[in-house]
Amino acid sequence: MAEKELEPVIQQVMTEQNQSHETRKRLFVELEKELKRPVVSFFTSFRFPVTIEDTDADMLEGVLQKMDLSDGLVLFINSPGGSGLAAERIINVCRSYSKTDDYWAIVPSKAKSAATMICFGASKIIMGATSELGPIDPQLVMSDDDSVQWFSAYNVVESYDDLFSRAVKEKGNLEPYLQQLSNYDEREIKEFRAALDLSEDIAIRTLASGMMKNMSEKDIRKNIEIFLTPKHTKTHGRPIYREEASSCGLEIESKDVKDKFWRLVYELYIRTNNLVSTKAAKCIESENHSFIAAVKVEKNE
Repeated sequence: MAEKELEPVIQQVMTEQNQSHETRKRLFVELEKELKRPVVSFFTSFRFPVTIEDTDADMLEGVLQKMDLSDGLVLFINSPGGSGLAAERIINVCRSYSKTDDYWAIVPSKAKSAATMICFGASKIIMGATSELGPIDPQLVMSDDDSVQWFSAYNVVESYDDLFSRAVKEKGNLEPYLQQLSNYDEREIKEFRAALDLSEDIAIRTLASGMMKNMSEKDIRKNIEIFLTPKHTKTHGRPIYREEASSCGLEIESKDVKDKFWRLVYELYIRTNNLVSTKAAKCIESENHSFIAAVKVEKNE
């Protein structure tokens, strides 16, 4: 008789309601049979205000330390993104602990921004027809008392450069240009340029030491241009699907969303995404280990 059938019904129901690790454990086992590599999931919430940060690399390292990675590992990743520097650390952690010096990435739904960078560090990216990568250009948060707005650092710098260029060429009244330029802080523009350069440098160096190691940095930059700026996608959140990603020279393994393997991928995604949409902000798990970051509840004074 199956172990689950021996549990009291009320215990089974409570396990499901609390979305404990036990509800996902069998999926890791089945996926590992298919992939012949251990699987680690890394999810950050699309609902709660959290991002990929340095502490995630520490949590992931804590899980990997307890695993046998003789055959490498597979990172099952779903996240809206976060810090590029944290993404670089996570790539290094995965490569360092893998005995094969590489890892594979599975994108069950959305690996955006810094999560796309983490996928760049893999030796191949496993995607279905609905899997999404995205641009990696840094985003700026600007807020006032009533609202929060996100702006592309690239677009801010481009608008400043365009305005400055038109002012230099102006032969007549400069006042309108000077008024608009007064809204920019040159020190901030310099920081935005540095952030753009950093994002590009992390992506190119990562690919040059991984799936594009036989290409020059110049060629890598040309190949992944669609990821570096919003010029092609028009907005930071627009998906880059597997066909476009593959055309950029990324090592993409396509999976049929109707086959058994993708049904397992989808179920693990649905279960874990539900967890980080309701009861947790982040989740890093393997078959035998689970680190969950709780949702921070702000108290009204």
